[in-house]
Amino acid sequence: MKLEKILNKDQYTKEDLLYLINLEDEEKINKLYDKAYQLKTENVGQKVYYRGIIEFSNMCEKNCNYCGIRADNDNVNRYFMSKEEILESAQFIYDNNYGSIVLQSGERTDQEYIEFVDDIIKEIKDLSNGELGITLSLGEQDRETYQRWFDLGAHRYLLRIESSNRELYQSIHPDDHDFDRRVECLEDLRDIGYQVGTGVMIGIPGQSTEDLIDDILFFAQENIDMIGMGPYVIHEETPIVKEINDKEKIKERNLDWGLKMVAILRLVMPDINIAATTALQALDPVGREKAMEAGANILMPIVTHKNYRADYQLYENKPCIDEEASDCKNCLAHRIATVGDEIGYGEWGDSPHYFKRINNPEQLGSDINAENAAGQ
Repeated sequence: MKLEKILNKDQYTKEDLLYLINLEDEEKINKLYDKAYQLKTENVGQKVYYRGIIEFSNMCEKNCNYCGIRADNDNVNRYFMSKEEILESAQFIYDNNYGSIVLQSGERTDQEYIEFVDDIIKEIKDLSNGELGITLSLGEQDRETYQRWFDLGAHRYLLRIESSNRELYQSIHPDDHDFDRRVECLEDLRDIGYQVGTGVMIGIPGQSTEDLIDDILFFAQENIDMIGMGPYVIHEETPIVKEINDKEKIKERNLDWGLKMVAILRLVMPDINIAATTALQALDPVGREKAMEAGANILMPIVTHKNYRADYQLYENKPCIDEEASDCKNCLAHRIATVGDEIGYGEWGDSPHYFKRINNPEQLGSDINAENAAGQ
């Protein structure tokens, strides 16, 4: 009875959300997923939108403790795709009617890199007659850089907070990282006019279910438009892996938490975009399908040139690294069909929450179901 009462609420307390993430009974968990799928259908439609992702470089100036392409990992074959190779991948995305593109790379802030991204944005706009939506996932930059990329035509930006708990954030980053700076970047992106995306790693050492619920409340407080979060998956060439004792148990737990987080987030913020991340498939062959059934509505097919895919592994056992872009397209279409959703071909699939936010800026966070939960 308690579960049904919570699922039929219009607003949730932190205690409600903690109850949901700690569910263990499979029947009750499935009821949570069913409710989340219902809310997805009602608020963003029974569609899945593609974001064709081009991981154009694994060169990174950062040294995050969990990441396989961290600067100190000498066992990585570093690469930087040429402009021609990137545009060839972008042409595939356009020709196959994906609707949107994601440009992602290791983090760099030098002027040469910034100007390279300038040119790529402009050429993708020209190549697609302005029809491709452009999402950037290029790390922390100064406000001026964010603004110039926005002015050139990028309109969505994904910058994961990784954890809203300051102590946890610091534990997975070197001392030169600043939690407040990361939050400031999110606020800059929102002020400039981007659709703002963020997300967290689910199941990092030392993390509790309360931390995860606090992450969801952080998303609500920051009025985020889209979320790309996924389970923590180990990479042996990182410092953080030394803190993992039972790797198999961690995989099972992180998959469970990851799917519940998708569902609970859909309850709390029903009109945002939520990605079914590739990391879920790294833990379960049908992990992304399960995420769609739990409320996710975004998929990011990998369109990185096959020659480079194996070198862009933030975590181990990343799926699809030995496939062509066309293989990935056919595979995902089949996965979506098994869920019962349809693909929003040729559509940007922008977050309905974004338009509500920009049309009612004075209501920052006030339309969030969990607005009363932060103080619980």
